[in-house]
Amino acid sequence: MESIETDQSFTPQRVSVVVPGRLGRVLAAALGQAGYEVAGPLARGEQPPRADVALLCVPDAEIRAAADAVAGSAPLVGHTSGATPLSALAAAGTGQLGLHPLQTFTGQEGPRHLLGVGCATAGSSAAALEVARELALSLGMLPFELADDQRPAYHAAASAASNFLITLEAAAERLAGGAGLAPDRARTLLAPLVRSTVENWAELGPERALTGPVARGDDETVASQRAAVADTAPELLGLFDVMVDHTRSLAAGEAL
Repeated sequence: MESIETDQSFTPQRVSVVVPGRLGRVLAAALGQAGYEVAGPLARGEQPPRADVALLCVPDAEIRAAADAVAGSAPLVGHTSGATPLSALAAAGTGQLGLHPLQTFTGQEGPRHLLGVGCATAGSSAAALEVARELALSLGMLPFELADDQRPAYHAAASAASNFLITLEAAAERLAGGAGLAPDRARTLLAPLVRSTVENWAELGPERALTGPVARGDDETVASQRAAVADTAPELLGLFDVMVDHTRSLAAGEAL
């Protein structure tokens, strides 16, 4: 099957999705709603039918093997990784594209979870990049081009914004135990604060959104907090100290 490695226009109609994980199920449903003919999500090892695009929704470590497994099934093979370069798809012997929704998935979401979401796109040619962009737009996402040498910084930013936030909130849950709050009760009470904080950051930027004793220079309160951390969860002291130091730098207008 001829690969898409030229600048000629190419409009995909049939997409195969491999495999039925959290993202694969959402993408397959969303592509179907957008009017594409969708095969899948297909299980590992299941041979995909001929399509215009074979989209691999597999863990990063499995991309190379999955690309080899779908070789010959489509002129374009894509992955949905934010960290892995397009070269991982070389075994497919076709044009390559990348499509990474900048969103978190727990397995409970539907197609609307993609609406308004940023989407990192890439392509081994101008035509392949345009297909990635077209797919993203058809699913209601906001595409932006991402070069392979930009992927580590991009993925680190995504991890800091999402994964590390969960780690911080887990620490907050742990500390709330010192105030007699069970984890589920702590989440209920802290969630509005977290949502408001994130909205302020998105609208105002980090410097203007920052509040609290560190931003006010209230060192006595910060010391009292540190003592409570030492008493309630001493294993979090290192994290607390690092966050206080970086928050002081942010409040002072210094680069983190």
